[in-house]
Amino acid sequence: MGRKATVSFLVLLLSLSLPSISLAYRAGDIVPMSKMGQYHSSRTVWHDMIGRHCPIFAVNREVLIPIPMPVGYTGADPYKISFQVGREKFLIPWLLVINRKSTEVPMIDVNLRYSGSDLHGVTAKVVDMPHHYVEIHPDISKQFWDPKHWPKHVLVRYTCCYIISVFLKVSDFAVTI
Repeated sequence: MGRKATVSFLVLLLSLSLPSISLAYRAGDIVPMSKMGQYHSSRTVWHDMIGRHCPIFAVNREVLIPIPMPVGYTGADPYKISFQVGREKFLIPWLLVINRKSTEVPMIDVNLRYSGSDLHGVTAKVVDMPHHYVEIHPDISKQFWDPKHWPKHVLVRYTCCYIISVFLKVSDFAVTI
């Protein structure tokens, strides 16, 4: 193999390895996220969220996400929201945020599991906003329950959990019981 062929081969190997490098996250990177809303059997399309509303890799944080007024909103039906998280497109199923059976302001608790530079999974649930948040910011409660005030804002708490991966190599012996 000539020198030119060797260089071409190395360039090919390098270019094939770049997509896997570009999918990796570093601490502090914005994790891309999209949202979709559903009201009265009508769904929006996926909308990319701006960086200040997205999770940041390996960083715990809280953000207020605006929810626009749905078309044909009467207040009679519940409003649900769904998310796609990361370049891996982890799907968070429908979360009931408006007209749920609670008198408390909702908060979305999102848990991102990662190891090294890889995002392994995302889960989310709607919980009642802690009372000390509402006490510090009383406008949150007033604006959320006011039927004429739009867009509504929902607090999202992103919690990043590091997963320790342990790989065991089984040698060439068998265990009998």
